[in-house]
Amino acid sequence: MKTRTLGNQGLEVSELGLGCMGLSFGYGPATDKTEAIKLLQTAFDAGVTFFDTAEAYGPYTNEELLGEALEPFRKEVVIATKFGFKEGRPDLGMDSRPETITAFVEASLKRLKTDVIDLLYQHRIDPNVPIEEVAGTVKELIQQGKVKHFGMSEAGVESIRRAHAVQPVTALQSEYSLWWREPEVEILPTLEELGIGFVPFSPLGKGFLTGAINENTQFDKTDFRNIVPRFTEDNRKANQALVDLLQNIAQEKEATPAQIALAWLLAQKPFIAPIPGTTKVHRLQENIGATRVELTLEDLHQIEETASKITIVGERYPQHLQNRVGK
Repeated sequence: MKTRTLGNQGLEVSELGLGCMGLSFGYGPATDKTEAIKLLQTAFDAGVTFFDTAEAYGPYTNEELLGEALEPFRKEVVIATKFGFKEGRPDLGMDSRPETITAFVEASLKRLKTDVIDLLYQHRIDPNVPIEEVAGTVKELIQQGKVKHFGMSEAGVESIRRAHAVQPVTALQSEYSLWWREPEVEILPTLEELGIGFVPFSPLGKGFLTGAINENTQFDKTDFRNIVPRFTEDNRKANQALVDLLQNIAQEKEATPAQIALAWLLAQKPFIAPIPGTTKVHRLQENIGATRVELTLEDLHQIEETASKITIVGERYPQHLQNRVGK
């Protein structure tokens, strides 16, 4: 697999990473540990060197899983993790106080079975802690050799600029896909200007763009998508038009809708490295296949023209979670 460089700090990653949240959190019951380790190691064998986790995925269990699975080839992979919630629990609210960040890093290093965190993200902006304090704390951790790179997640342009002035930001992680294109307005131009990489999560629209979900799909009772407005039955039905577009292009390219969605993202900017997540080896292999799909300028124009006529229905988060985004 080809590599890409995130930002101006020289962080090199596989052009497609692996979002690991779903193995432990958010999309129903946790994956069996043996199966999860197999998936992570299969990803590495296939060329994936960029793995994304967080304290909040569990909490803690996802980091522990990666620590065990990736230990045999730790020096050959980039591990990104995130701090920012009280006790690692999003339901308790944000906590990015300097002492909390420092304590998190010490605990995270143990869970990840490593002596350095490659990319440390603030999971969400904490309205009670100036972003300059957060960036300054991470800067100290970088100077101490415990962290290599500073990242931000779902941050707004003002916060990115203020943080970047204190400690250069290597990457921003936010949602971006054909069915959530808001980053194109302000975020992408700002990242390009400042030399910051972009790591899209949910590049397959939380599974919707794969074509495997329709209006009749029933999610597990613990699945996060049950509370997402965009995933109501009516909205899934209305949003099917975007999947139809991907399926039409996929047929022409002898590919799958998921592969077209990922290839489209990779074609947007050279500093983009998406992190699709999955719990299934065959889906992992399908996603990796996207790196071999070539979309011509004509293909991209056709996607753009057709997508511009499709109105996506439903918010991507319920209001209480949307309030934490883009600050």
